Amino acid sequence: MMTDVVESSGSVTRPEAGRPGPGVPSFPADVPGGDDGAKPAAGTGTPEPAAAARIVEIRERIDEIDRALIELWQERARLSQEVGVTRMASGGTRLVLSRERAILERFRVALGADGTQLALLLLRAGRGPL
Repeated sequence: MMTDVVESSGSVTRPEAGRPGPGVPSFPADVPGGDDGAKPAAGTGTPEPAAAARIVEIRERIDEIDRALIELWQERARLSQEVGVTRMASGGTRLVLSRERAILERFRVALGADGTQLALLLLRAGRGPL
C-alpha cells in the first residue's frame, strides 16, 4: 500500500518502495545531534521516549475515532438511502432540496467551509451523485 507524505512545504510526495521519501532523514546522520545514534521511535518522528509514547497514545485515540466515524458514515449512508427508496416508492421526489440545504447549513455553521465540503460528501454518500 502506497502512502502519500505531505512535507512541511505542503507538497505531496510518494516514497519509492524501500526508500524514504524526499525530506525524510536517514538516521542517525541527518538528525540534529544524530551522532549519538538516537532514532525516532517507529513512526512517531521523535527520538524522545516520553514524547513518542504520548504520540502513540494520542494516535490510538485518533484510530478509535476514525473507526467510529467510518461506522457512523456507513450507517448514515444506509439510512439516507432507505429514506430515498421509501420516498420514491411512495411517489415522492428523489431529493428534497430544502433538507439538503439545511444539512449543508448545519455543517457550515458548526465547521465553516470544511463543514460544507464534509456535508456535500455525506449527502453524496447517501443519495449518490446528482
